[in-house]
Amino acid sequence: MQSVKRIEIFANSVEQGKILQALERADVLGHTVIKNVCGKEKRGKLTDDLAMSLQDNVYIIAFFHPEQQLLIEAYVKPILNKFGGSCFISDAIELQTTKCAS
Repeated sequence: MQSVKRIEIFANSVEQGKILQALERADVLGHTVIKNVCGKEKRGKLTDDLAMSLQDNVYIIAFFHPEQQLLIEAYVKPILNKFGGSCFISDAIELQTTKCAS
């Protein structure tokens, strides 16, 4: 087992490319994007009823080593400050597995 950090970002899909570039610049090697998410948060409402697909919301999740956190925050925070969205960083444990020989 290895301690890692998990970042979860909810944002407008228009900003997806900028956010993924920011994660890449911070050497986050992988991510998952779930498109067309909706929900409600304390600052307002994320909706899925907009006619244009460019206005869909995305959920981005990625895992990284704890020492990368300050760099990730430095790259991602300005994007969210300018364009909106929510970001959460939490602790996680990576369960390392080995491949079984067939």
